[in-house]
Amino acid sequence: MPRQARLDAPDTLHHVMVRGIERTTIFRDDRDRAAFVARLADLATQGALSVYAWALLPNHAHLLVRTGTRPLARSMRSLLTGYAGAFNRRHKRVGHLFQNRYKSLVVEEEPYLLELVRYLHLNPLRAPVVPTLRALDRYPWTGHSALLGTVARPWQDTRTILRQFGPTPTRAKRAYRIFVGAGLLQGRRPELQGGGLIRSLGGWAAVAALRRGREAYAGDERILGSPGFVEQLRREVEIAHPAPARRLALATLVGRVCAHVGIAPDALQGGGRTPAVTRARAGIAYLWVECLGHPGRPLAPVLGLHPAVVYQAARRGAAQAREWEGLLTRIRKTT
Repeated sequence: MPRQARLDAPDTLHHVMVRGIERTTIFRDDRDRAAFVARLADLATQGALSVYAWALLPNHAHLLVRTGTRPLARSMRSLLTGYAGAFNRRHKRVGHLFQNRYKSLVVEEEPYLLELVRYLHLNPLRAPVVPTLRALDRYPWTGHSALLGTVARPWQDTRTILRQFGPTPTRAKRAYRIFVGAGLLQGRRPELQGGGLIRSLGGWAAVAALRRGREAYAGDERILGSPGFVEQLRREVEIAHPAPARRLALATLVGRVCAHVGIAPDALQGGGRTPAVTRARAGIAYLWVECLGHPGRPLAPVLGLHPAVVYQAARRGAAQAREWEGLLTRIRKTT
């Protein structure tokens, strides 16, 4: 059965689940856990993600994040590929560390946000990795201790969550702690592992193929939201993609951007750094990576750049986002 396309869009709330391949332990000790958290903190500090909740278990991890300056797929690729490489080097192992690709679910914020914060943070207690709620309060490998202020995580967005529990930090932390404690009697919540929600990667275009009418959306296993949420998703897809579009070929994009700036496509691979060549590289990288949701590595030889530099070029292109997105609209109308 083919993989379902993911959905990704700016300012979208995601519940992300990552598992070790064949139940492999992905965190063997605190040094591993600290390395993973450091990479997650870097993404949050860069503005790629806002992190509301997270929990590390021996063979899997949960994240509740909102996308920021880059697509979720790119952030997760950076997080998981970097961590897996460091893990394999440290433990002298080879091969894949994670099971297939991560699972991501787009969350309908109300009523799922706080329920998911509680659900994720109680995972170590259900595992059981910690014995009591009091131990969980100081356990450093979830965002729960950061919300209570017992472990400092300045990169975690605790303010967004706590302000929903009270007007002052002290009152909010007390009310949040009571709320989490009340969840102990609820046990496992399978409905929070698969719903509210729609999978993600590649922008709203990724779900254009799902457009089979309102009934199909409401019954799709990837969506478990209120009727209003389902309808909102349907409208946004239709506004962004009023008709199924053919996949834009890279060669077409390169040719049109180069024509736009007045150079031949061959100039990209000549190592030149003229303003026109630099501008074309930035525009192509921005449209291909940020707008169309493709990985940057395959683009590197086309642009005559090192793979890491492709993402730098995409960031430069973002400074002229309006110009490049306008060009992309014109390209789609004529291809």
